[in-house]
Amino acid sequence: MNNRFIGSGIKITAIAISMSMLLISCNTWPGFTGNKTEKINRLTRAEKKQGFMLLFDGKTFNGWRGLGRDHVPAGLWVIEDGMIKKVDTRNKEKLPDGRPVEGGDLMTVETYENFELTFEWKLNKAGNSGVKYNVSEEMSQEYGSGFSALGFEYQLLDDDDESYRGVLKPAQFTGSLYDLIPSRNVALRPVGEFNSSRIIVDGDHAEHWLNGIRVLEYDFGSQELEEAYRDSKFSKIPDFIRKRKAHIVLQNHNDESWFRNIKIRIID
Repeated sequence: MNNRFIGSGIKITAIAISMSMLLISCNTWPGFTGNKTEKINRLTRAEKKQGFMLLFDGKTFNGWRGLGRDHVPAGLWVIEDGMIKKVDTRNKEKLPDGRPVEGGDLMTVETYENFELTFEWKLNKAGNSGVKYNVSEEMSQEYGSGFSALGFEYQLLDDDDESYRGVLKPAQFTGSLYDLIPSRNVALRPVGEFNSSRIIVDGDHAEHWLNGIRVLEYDFGSQELEEAYRDSKFSKIPDFIRKRKAHIVLQNHNDESWFRNIKIRIID
């Protein structure tokens, strides 16, 4: 074979590899090291330098309250082994003292507009939960139950459970912007292990990341988001997709879920 063609083939291969590596690097979470965390709810030296803050100190609910409430709903959310745990309430109607269990999502007291949020979470088999942002408490009270957040949701789910297959829409699986835009290239850890997630909102651009990989991105004001909104369960809620300075929320589902290492960096 002509050496000239051999040389050309090598160059083409090298270019292809370089392009592939560039594509991978653009979709890989910088500095992601997995979930082998020895000290939870602590900022690393790099995170401190980047301006991250803890949203959960591992010991108290300081900075959190129930949506529509001035306190954390009793018997629903607890702190256990340095984690925020959503209690299984499927067969629980009353607390030990006889009071009814209060429902409702858990919400940050502060509001955020442009930010990078990172958190770790795990579910049981067939588990279902979510982390919400761009949440308006006023909208939630006017158009919802008053205690459950209406806003954008980073869906958390046991995707492989047979009860969801063929039932849910693509935009209702893990990493999706719930009921709006589906995630891609999702690689979940086994049920019972912690997954690492990241949400970035910077100006009109937003991204969802899962276990080191970007699984979704969209822009506020885009045709894609507008069309998804019109076809969604939220289409009757005015201004639902308008960007706002808003709360971050852990969703209340009936079953258990766990959260830790909840950190945020404000983007100027």
